[in-house]
Amino acid sequence: MKSAQQTDLNASTEEKIKEAARIVFTRKGYAATRTRDIAEESGYNLALINYYFRSKEKLFDIIMLEQLQVFVQSISGIVNDQTTTLQEKINLLVSHYIDMLIANPGLPIFIMNEVNANPEKFISKIGIDVGIKDVFILKQWHEMAERHNAPTINPLHLIMNLVSMTVFPFIASPLLRNKTEMSVEEFNSMMMERKKLIPIWIMAIVQSTFDS
Repeated sequence: MKSAQQTDLNASTEEKIKEAARIVFTRKGYAATRTRDIAEESGYNLALINYYFRSKEKLFDIIMLEQLQVFVQSISGIVNDQTTTLQEKINLLVSHYIDMLIANPGLPIFIMNEVNANPEKFISKIGIDVGIKDVFILKQWHEMAERHNAPTINPLHLIMNLVSMTVFPFIASPLLRNKTEMSVEEFNSMMMERKKLIPIWIMAIVQSTFDS
């Protein structure tokens, strides 16, 4: 039977390995990362990493899922905040998305693979227990439409535009950087510029939609 001290030591070792893996995955990308790179970054040997996590793939999945769970919780707080306007929510959402993706560039591919494999299981894993139609930001969308006497427009257009504008550049990052000879740092700097630009574009689309 393990002592409390052994349990704490095991937990500490796991966290140190995961933190090292986060650093290496972010720096090199999933495909270019070797388990040996994680071992060198963490200071632990390959055998110990394989003992705790079995493979690079398992370690990557664990890290991405944990990060996604934290992200979903923070996003839930934003979209359901009844004290902020629709535009303020869009500003916050874009900022959160871009910060998250800069820190975890492998996350979009992980999500796509998980969703394609089993969408219901994926939703259960990340702990989404409220339907997207129930979030407060979409109620604000409907209220804006009513104020403008606009025709009924599915508010999912708002979500799809926002997500695609923030996420797609990260999915296409390897191609974009290769064709433009852009460094990771230059790409991330451009994504930081998009924090200001995307909300402007989104609100212009929203306004023109309701004014048409």
